[in-house]
Amino acid sequence: MKKNSSWLKFLSFLFLALWVNVATTGCVKREIKNLESNGKNIICFGDSITFGYGVSSGEDFPSALGKLLKIEVINAGIDGDTSVEALKRLDSDVLNREPFLVLVEFGGNDFLRKIPPEETINNIKQMVEKIQGKGAMVALVDISAGMFMREYRVAFRKIAEKEGTIFIPGILSGIITNPSMKSDFLHPNAQGYQLIAKRIYDSIKPYLKKEDLSEVTAKN
Repeated sequence: MKKNSSWLKFLSFLFLALWVNVATTGCVKREIKNLESNGKNIICFGDSITFGYGVSSGEDFPSALGKLLKIEVINAGIDGDTSVEALKRLDSDVLNREPFLVLVEFGGNDFLRKIPPEETINNIKQMVEKIQGKGAMVALVDISAGMFMREYRVAFRKIAEKEGTIFIPGILSGIITNPSMKSDFLHPNAQGYQLIAKRIYDSIKPYLKKEDLSEVTAKN
């Protein structure tokens, strides 16, 4: 009986090891649409969090992300932007700039201005579809923290799963409650933006091959 029990434990361990190996060596990546993107630019498309409100030029998270990736990253963030306004500038600020990977970060101003969540969610879905239609990868960036904007986090995760985008949850976690990492009640300071960049870098890195970054750098 002990031999059978040991054998079952071994088989369970082997199955778990195989599952982890599959999940970390390609299966997950194939679920992301446009992994073979032919674009030339990584674009951060968002509001004040992307723009870098509260810090000097070059201290925003797209700049910090570019340093981690060792390539130029375009900052297409506008302070105060809602998803409604963002849709109007999607063509000029993203689609017409040969996107390779687009990080989409919206929702904060929609929440503050009390735009109906379903409208925001629909706008984000439209952005994802249009960007993917251009042949680029998409990463949805979530700024919720705990119960704050939890409804958006749940909805964005569902969009990511259904549409095949990278999902980056809780980039403000541990920042929004830490005065030493903020420039005001909401926006990060330079240290906070560096942490955001690192979190985003860690999330997108598994989907970026060295040759992809080399090609993006060469095209620029």
